[in-house]
Amino acid sequence: MKIATYNVNGVNGRLPVLLRWLEEAEPDIVCLQELKAPQEKFPETAIRDAGYNAIWQGQKSWNGVAILARNMEITEMQRGLDGEPEDLHSRYIQAIINDMVIGCLYLPNGNPSPGPKFDYKLRWFERLTAHAEELLSHKVPVILTGDYNVMPTEMDVYKPESWKDDALFRPEVREAYRKLVDQGWTDAIRKLYPDERIYTFWDYFRNAYGRNAGLRIDHFLLSPEIDKRLLSAGVDTYVRGWEKTSDHAPTWIELAD
Repeated sequence: MKIATYNVNGVNGRLPVLLRWLEEAEPDIVCLQELKAPQEKFPETAIRDAGYNAIWQGQKSWNGVAILARNMEITEMQRGLDGEPEDLHSRYIQAIINDMVIGCLYLPNGNPSPGPKFDYKLRWFERLTAHAEELLSHKVPVILTGDYNVMPTEMDVYKPESWKDDALFRPEVREAYRKLVDQGWTDAIRKLYPDERIYTFWDYFRNAYGRNAGLRIDHFLLSPEIDKRLLSAGVDTYVRGWEKTSDHAPTWIELAD
């Protein structure tokens, strides 16, 4: 089974790219972030015509998350995270697919830092960590995947010294990610490729993709009940080179059935 995460950076504007990739890569489950579309504008018909069921939480102009599944039923469990009732950002959606819990997330960027946006990011991280701990307590197969907006180590960023004050790389954020993983989660990419520079995002500016000046900010965290099924993982880097594409590339794992 192939499971992917992809920050599409606008699901309607990038729809041709998304549909082309779905047809070529044939993932079984896909988590999408940054839909940038209100609930009623999600391209459900086009997604279904491509062979996928879908659930989504849209938001006008910004944010938005979705889960797609090919020829499988999606049972929605939750939208949003507990702990901050006034938070209306569409950043988390969770479902059961094929006896697995799939959590699709879009963690806040947090820039500029310090400031209110950075404080919100840290609070959101705390809420995610509390939710993740609860998920682990049930001892069921869980995948938490999406755009975490954090480079966990210097190996995950092309030029660490240029990012030391950025909200994606500040010590507080990297520590929050480490605390989350240390609950008992496995970072799938790092398990299989502990010493390789692997990127999932390249800025649109300064020919970042051409220079491979990237960041690894899209992650798969696996619970112990599913970690042993991990067969392979990778990034469809070539998709970042397509015309009118997202600044992220699809990231994926393959699991034994």
